[in-house]
Amino acid sequence: MLPGRSFAPSEIIRILAQRGWLIVLPFALGLSASPFLARQIAKQYRSETLIMVVPQRVPDTYVKSTVTAKMEDRLPSISSLILSRSRLERTIMDFNLYPGIRAQRTMDDVVERMRDDIEVKLEGQESFRVSYVSSDPAIARDVTSRLASLFIDENLRDRETLADQTNRFLESQVDEAKSRLVEHEKKLEEYRKKYAGELPTQLESNLQSIRNTQLQLQATTEAINRARERRLLVERQIADERTLPIEATVPLVQNAAAAVPLTVAQQLETARAQLEQARRRYTPEHPDVRSLERSVRELEAKAKQEEQARAKEDPNAPVATNSLSPAQLAREKHLRDLQAELEVVDHQLGVYDEEEKRLKQSMSDYQGKVDAVPTRESELVELTRDYGTLQAAYTTLLSKREDSKIAADLERRQIGEQFRIVDQASLPQKPYNQSKRLVVTAAGAVAGLVIGLLLAVVVEVRDSSLKREEDVVRVLSLPVLALVPMIASKQERRRRQLGGIAANVAAAVALLGSMAILVVWRLHS
Repeated sequence: MLPGRSFAPSEIIRILAQRGWLIVLPFALGLSASPFLARQIAKQYRSETLIMVVPQRVPDTYVKSTVTAKMEDRLPSISSLILSRSRLERTIMDFNLYPGIRAQRTMDDVVERMRDDIEVKLEGQESFRVSYVSSDPAIARDVTSRLASLFIDENLRDRETLADQTNRFLESQVDEAKSRLVEHEKKLEEYRKKYAGELPTQLESNLQSIRNTQLQLQATTEAINRARERRLLVERQIADERTLPIEATVPLVQNAAAAVPLTVAQQLETARAQLEQARRRYTPEHPDVRSLERSVRELEAKAKQEEQARAKEDPNAPVATNSLSPAQLAREKHLRDLQAELEVVDHQLGVYDEEEKRLKQSMSDYQGKVDAVPTRESELVELTRDYGTLQAAYTTLLSKREDSKIAADLERRQIGEQFRIVDQASLPQKPYNQSKRLVVTAAGAVAGLVIGLLLAVVVEVRDSSLKREEDVVRVLSLPVLALVPMIASKQERRRRQLGGIAANVAAAVALLGSMAILVVWRLHS
């Protein structure tokens, strides 16, 4: 190359016109080689299907779903399960995929290749697209359909599994909460049994019992006072009767006895008379009436025992008799009546005393229970501190468990959220990588063109001849006086012309041939 040489536009046009064939030949060769390069890239057909998320058919206000994760959060986990080795290996064997690769490589490599050919793409929040690439359009469609069904089945299984796991978890929590609640209730029950009558809830009944006992004690005290007054009256009557003068009589007693003792029958008769008088004066619930009724029952039992004992004795035994005057007999009878009445009064006093002791003891017991209420109240507060929380937690868990059972049944019946195929896997009509193959074709022609330009540049750079006046001035720094044209013979000019024509014809033929090859390839592809 001449030093300091520059390429003006006219110079570039001259070079292209002179060395055009050198550029066209590599371009034609690259263009004709493009179909052969594109043939190395196999046709790949992509089939895809669109799957949409259909919400559950029962409103959320009636049944709350236990699967709350969004579709975009669950899709990666479902995809990982479907793209697992076991699932893909079964699909590969069912459709006899990648026979060439299986013959040369391991199954792990084949599975990895299939993962590369599968694409799961999320479209919005309610749908996603599944696609598969294969050299056979029918296989691409069938495998895509299989993948879509796997997604649908796995979604149903995954939701059902999640619902069952939630249900089992809530079951265990309910059982645990119930056991703790029952244990706490047993403690409360044992405490209530141990301190029955001293609980805060029984305070009012204890106070009412104290008031009732006080009334009964007051009535018993009044009855005791009346009985004591009657006893004093009877004792005074007995003393007065014994001090009265009577006619002297000589008692003719077989077994000499100074006084005749009061029999049980006489005591029973006197008690019955007093009971009859008391019933006329008082109500049946009056303490005097009840006391006389008990006395009559006891004397009746005693009289019955004496009769049974007398029946066992000898009926011919002598019986003691008294022979008294009528005045003495009347006096003795009156004394016996008074003595019987005194005994009845003493018996009543004993009964009243026992009743008074019982009522006082009962009132003391009730008062002790009332006094123990503040202590029991503080102990109950400590025992029931966590009971309300446990009961509320158990009720909440029980409600959630029932809701979870309904949600699990909803998933098992397949009326919950589901995946539904919107666009079925289609049969692809043309390779999806056709654009790539066209790029390879264009790349061959561009490469040939670049090579041609490089060759033309190299040839021009290596040419060191002086063709213009400017070249002489620039290289030799001498003024040009005259230009002497190249004198060539006719044969040399003709040979030069034929050579240029041949080169141009060859370039044109090569270009036309490469274009024909390209057209035939496109028609057959």
